[in-house]
Amino acid sequence: MKAVITVVGHDSRGIIATVSTKCAEAGANIIEISQSVLKEYFAMIMVIDVSALNVHFTDFVDDMRRLGEANNLDIRAMHEDIFNSMHKI
Repeated sequence: MKAVITVVGHDSRGIIATVSTKCAEAGANIIEISQSVLKEYFAMIMVIDVSALNVHFTDFVDDMRRLGEANNLDIRAMHEDIFNSMHKI
C-alpha cells in the first residue's frame, strides 16, 4: 500500500530530514521523492510505502499534519487511491 505526502511552505534547513525521520519512525519507506525551491518557497512530494506502518494510517496522517503545524509547513498525507481519484479527469 502506498501513500502520497505533500509539503509546502517557506524554505528552511532540515525540512526533508524532518519529514523523512517522521516517516521512518512510523515504519514508512520512501519510494520516491521530488523537491523544489522557488525563490523562498519549498515544495516536495513523496511516494511512500505504508504497508509496514507501526501506527494506524489515520494516526500517521494526523501526525504528519501536526508536524507541519509545528514547523510552519502544510504537510498532507493521503492514501494513493484517494490521491489518484482526486486527480482523474
